[in-house]
Amino acid sequence: MAERIVVEGGSVVAVDDRGTEFAEGHVVVEGDRIVAVGSGSAPPQDVPVRRINATGCLVTPGLVNTHHHLYQWATRGYAADSTLFEWLTELYPVWARMDVDTVHAAASAGLAQLARSGCTTAADHHYVFPREGGDVFGAVVAAAERTGLRLHAVRGSMDRGRSQGGLPPDSVVEDRDVALTGTQQAIDAFHDPAPGARVRVAVGPCSPFSVSTELMREAAELARRNGVRLHTHLAETTTEEEQCRAEFGRTPVEYAEDLGWLGPDVWLAHAVHLSPTAVRRLAETGTGAAHCPSSNGRLGAGIAPVRELLGAGAPVGLGVDGVASNESGGLGEEMRQALLLARATGGPRAMSVREALWMATRGGARCIGREDEIGSLEPGKLADLAVWRLDGLDHTGIADPVAALVLGRLPQVEALLCGGSEVLAGEDVVEELDRASARLRLVEVS
Repeated sequence: MAERIVVEGGSVVAVDDRGTEFAEGHVVVEGDRIVAVGSGSAPPQDVPVRRINATGCLVTPGLVNTHHHLYQWATRGYAADSTLFEWLTELYPVWARMDVDTVHAAASAGLAQLARSGCTTAADHHYVFPREGGDVFGAVVAAAERTGLRLHAVRGSMDRGRSQGGLPPDSVVEDRDVALTGTQQAIDAFHDPAPGARVRVAVGPCSPFSVSTELMREAAELARRNGVRLHTHLAETTTEEEQCRAEFGRTPVEYAEDLGWLGPDVWLAHAVHLSPTAVRRLAETGTGAAHCPSSNGRLGAGIAPVRELLGAGAPVGLGVDGVASNESGGLGEEMRQALLLARATGGPRAMSVREALWMATRGGARCIGREDEIGSLEPGKLADLAVWRLDGLDHTGIADPVAALVLGRLPQVEALLCGGSEVLAGEDVVEELDRASARLRLVEVS
């Protein structure tokens, strides 16, 4: 019989359709699934159980990170005062020197930090494939297997180098056919469509300024033939919009729609510069948006119209983005960032603390097509949950545990379960990451 785990003694916020919350409640887990959620202590169990004492804690669904670039953990702190295009111009040549060992160390460290911030599922967009780098995509998947988090691995691609009017150097772009073949191989090797899957693969040409029209269109066709989701960067900066209008005579959203890149199987990273018409089209087509408030602020990209997207009914989740543009690297902090930015532009009622938690859980699950399995604490769903400690100096005296979680300093994660298995974010990744970062710096200096 599968192990049974009882989490009890703390507040429970289920983030379900009924808004279920218990000042003191319990969650019972068997195998990889939740079997009960209720008030007070769990009823007596007829089998031996492992108990997690959540006294002084808040229990929520595990957070869902809808957009990341885990390889960037090896290049934090570069181009600290730059715009997006300046930042990319400085970093592309550094990323061109990455290899399997660098990417595995960076991804392992990034996933460990996500776990520390309450995250159980991460969507990682990997689009840089150095010609002598080896199987860097497989290195990311191996890091997820090592750390125990659920991974949506987006096989990215770029085929517009500088010689073809793109931003990246030619050394990190692929031929279109090579990119499509590599994407199919990634799906065949790693995608698991089964319920409860630990690893799924999505298709993700990088962006309109680094990918040809042909690759964008053919990648969408490939994804739909394989029944997997689509992901790309879109409408991140005003510069991108200007380029799209000049080159294609379209806004980024209009261009994406022309190429088949809107729909319920698509989620877009950033979606900052959207007209009211674009907001409406994302909602009408069920296209998701990965809101990355810290990264957008770090690069001065702008503030996404999250209130308008939510009001229109579009799926909206939260994302860390690459930690070369969000050196903190934790998803939990993005709840507070998203709320503060929304209120700074729309007033104190522009976003509630529970909406911020919803985006980090249910909203993220909607974006990646897994709302039926993760994002809330309900019987039958996967046992992905976070136990947050709220009885210390940082949070004592805040009566509402969700306000404490979102508005206060990010609490310590007392326990984190992914599919019923406890995730432990160890220190063993720190030395590996330090060596990987140092190797890139040394090569750069030489």
